[in-house]
Amino acid sequence: MTNAARRWGLLAVGVVLWTAAGVVGYRLSTRDASRSGTPESQVTQAGPSAAPRLDSVGPRLTSNETAQPLSIQGERLVTGLRLSLGSPLSLELALTVVDSRHAFARLPAGLVLPEDSPQVVVEARLVSDRGATCEGSATLTLVNDAAFPDLTGMVASPDGRRVFVLSPPTDTVYAVELESGRVEVLPVGDGPSALATWKDARGQAFLGVVHRFLPELWVYALDAQVPGSPRILPAPLGASGLEVDGARGVAFVAEQVRDTVRALQLEDGHERWSTPVDPNPRALARWKDVLAVGSLQTGQLELLRQETGARVFTVVPGPGVPIVGGHTERFRAQVMGGKAPRALLASEKLGRLFMASLGPNVGPNPQRMEVSNNSGVAVVDPASGDYVRHRGFGAGVTEGLALDEARGLLYAADVGLGRVRVLDARALMSPDDAAARGAVLHEVALMPPDTMPRIRPPEDFSVKGRAGVELHSGPRSLVLSQNGNTLYVLNRFTRDIAVVDVREARKGRTVVTRRMPVVSSRAQAKRRLGQVLYYADLGRTGITCDGCHIEGHTGGVFYEKTRPNRIYRSPTVLGSRDTPPFFTPASQHDLAETASFVGGRNRFHNPNPSPSEIEALSLYTSLMATPPNPYRRPDGAPLESVTLPDGRVGSPARGRALFEGRGGCLSCHPAPLYTLDQDAATRGQYLDVGTPVALPLRLELQDLVVGAAPPSLVGTWDMWPLLTSATAGYGVKDGRLVVETRFPLRSVLETAGPAHGDARAFHPQERDDVLAFLLTL
Repeated sequence: MTNAARRWGLLAVGVVLWTAAGVVGYRLSTRDASRSGTPESQVTQAGPSAAPRLDSVGPRLTSNETAQPLSIQGERLVTGLRLSLGSPLSLELALTVVDSRHAFARLPAGLVLPEDSPQVVVEARLVSDRGATCEGSATLTLVNDAAFPDLTGMVASPDGRRVFVLSPPTDTVYAVELESGRVEVLPVGDGPSALATWKDARGQAFLGVVHRFLPELWVYALDAQVPGSPRILPAPLGASGLEVDGARGVAFVAEQVRDTVRALQLEDGHERWSTPVDPNPRALARWKDVLAVGSLQTGQLELLRQETGARVFTVVPGPGVPIVGGHTERFRAQVMGGKAPRALLASEKLGRLFMASLGPNVGPNPQRMEVSNNSGVAVVDPASGDYVRHRGFGAGVTEGLALDEARGLLYAADVGLGRVRVLDARALMSPDDAAARGAVLHEVALMPPDTMPRIRPPEDFSVKGRAGVELHSGPRSLVLSQNGNTLYVLNRFTRDIAVVDVREARKGRTVVTRRMPVVSSRAQAKRRLGQVLYYADLGRTGITCDGCHIEGHTGGVFYEKTRPNRIYRSPTVLGSRDTPPFFTPASQHDLAETASFVGGRNRFHNPNPSPSEIEALSLYTSLMATPPNPYRRPDGAPLESVTLPDGRVGSPARGRALFEGRGGCLSCHPAPLYTLDQDAATRGQYLDVGTPVALPLRLELQDLVVGAAPPSLVGTWDMWPLLTSATAGYGVKDGRLVVETRFPLRSVLETAGPAHGDARAFHPQERDDVLAFLLTL
């Protein structure tokens, strides 16, 4: 791309984002209110230098998906102040002032914005009860997630007549009648995150919904034509996965706040057991008396006893693991671990677990082969804990799975290519690699509707080895009819369900018979195209944005980056808009540059992204907000005390004082985003603070360059591993990576020398207090 074209693309991005923001200058007139807190004389009778001043509000990017805690930094803050947010919100928030420099608030849920506006930027100011003048202002960007339906999951009713479809950002579950296509909306709580259906011991049918932002499991009786009001049971906050044993009356819930799996009694919600698991568990599957749990951040699979939660096996590929198909096959000797299990499926009849993932993670190798994404399906023997084989497809990103045990067929949805692969399940399991190589029988292309906008002109697809126009569909989840004749495919981007006749799938003949719309809205069209670009594999390289940053978040570690070429942790994209530059050392100075550079590399420049693609992709990634912190009170302030992941207890208030005082941490991690990269005047500094440079795995094949940018600490409660080198979290044993600690923040603090805050000099309770503070950011 020429420099002129790049400048044109950046200008276009700026114009679109500014227009979408709808920034309105706003000044509040003074107003009277009831007096409270600090005496009026301290606010109104002093000179301008004594007036309360607002310095910043953090995070700067947030979402209307749910209620959001806000941190306010300023000077001379006093009780009785409120935070005023300008047009189009035009509301005031009560402030909890904890001292003269720190206050907190909570942005309420239910803020409605114009459907077609992806974001708004509002001005924040302080106002006082007595109309006193307050100084300073800040901006807050609110992402309109509540008007952006995103279909991420689908399950069938036990009688096979309906499917239930999940849209987390809009707090929606859709009930779709398969015969008529009629769609009804079920009432759900805040942030529905996973679904399951089952029959109990009496044969009655139910639907269960767990939530990310609400600690509740909602249970709907399905025997009526229309589900009535749900029965609500207690469940963990941050739920991410749900699997139910209806006969025994037990729900298994994975959650990502404390990183546990809980077994709950469906009768009353009583917790039977809770087991700590690897960070960010999501995919769950039951096999006999075992529950399989997949970690998005470690790439490992843990097998637990369903009765007690006791760990049976940890399954992870290592050096020499069998890989059949795809470009990583010849690098099996250099495998250093696994990658995120995106879907799990168990078969007692076949005696195997099937796992959708990007394949074994290849580490340092003499050929310097980078980013070893090789999407496919892995076979695991749950009886022995063995990782039997990965069948790689070499392109795309495999997500949903469905199994026809009677016909021995496995269906695998590819969200990156817009296709569903039909596999011979027994060939996939065979001890013969040649049989596994021939396991793919057929591929079904899911063509998008003609009304769906395209990321590029029609002539740019299905040429020069590229993917076809079907990549605009985004198949995410699969449901097979009870007789095995029909496959229902949930398409994330077109927001519909494709109905596929698979009666002759083994013979290579399948037919898409119809498509059933679930959501008809076409709002935020450019953002939707950006979503397509984030997940699509146009160049059929197997490398996508989501491949390294799953759902915008961290994705473990990769051996990558050409120069310097070493093992890096995959950082989160959430909230990263405000903390450029990107990469180590800095090479991209905003998201538009990154979209151009990374988008081209992901496709091997076949082709390079167009200006309109750069615009759409940078818009989409710029709207990925950090999730609300679970260690905050309803008023937005930090909890008085926090129980740490290892069971110790700390005080966030005392920790904040240490962080800002004796620790000297603000010199590299200033509020509100706790990084020097938050402001243009201080960003781009690569510092040597004595943290480990690299994981000690084949160091001769890694480029050991000292220095890293101070990362943002906002959202650190949900980060694993930590440090650019990933050495806080991972260790090395027997030529592969191992999970050394699930609480990497403690590892960082307890190894921090004089150049990195010297937290080792703190006594143990002080370290616990600092850790508690960091968990509240």
